[in-house]
Amino acid sequence: MAHLIINPNSTRSMTEAMLAVAQATAPEAGFQGWTSTGAPPAIQGREDGEAATAPLLALVDRANAEGMQGIVIGCFDDTALEQAVARSAVPVLGICQAACHMAALRGWRFSVVTTLAVSVPILEENIARYGFAPLLGRVRASDVPVLALEDDPDAAGARIAAELDRARAEDGIDAVILGCAGMAKLTADLRRRFALPILDGVESAARLLPAL
Repeated sequence: MAHLIINPNSTRSMTEAMLAVAQATAPEAGFQGWTSTGAPPAIQGREDGEAATAPLLALVDRANAEGMQGIVIGCFDDTALEQAVARSAVPVLGICQAACHMAALRGWRFSVVTTLAVSVPILEENIARYGFAPLLGRVRASDVPVLALEDDPDAAGARIAAELDRARAEDGIDAVILGCAGMAKLTADLRRRFALPILDGVESAARLLPAL
């Protein structure tokens, strides 16, 4: 059995962090991690997503050819997800898609804490397309660039925690979803600090994909 996380950006350390989360969450699923080396180092907004699409879809094709049983697109923008699903013979999940479904299965109203404001419209559109707009409190930008999660994780984590605290206090929610794949390694610490459910998209996808 082999399942795959494709990182649509070219930052290999982010692939390794996502893979560690997926393997710890679903050790029986045999997760592997691939990095899209021809893509931008981070996906922040539509232009980066468009630049990442062709190399990502080439990896989706390769995963199908090599017999992977399922694929996770490891970007919270769910980059090229519909195109990947259309060309794949095996299940493909986006990490935003997976986290929203997990929240919905519990009947939780949720907010998303993401990186930069440029990502907010994309995430709002995706969540509405998945049918979860009635459960959405707000998509909040923490003003943390994606690569800051790799380069200065302590400072980035503090800003994300502050935005999460504002969401808890202001949004009338039951849960928070972390809106960037690079936040996966912060999940355990944030769960210790906050008395409400915190969902990570990588973890959510790793739980759901083998079931599909």
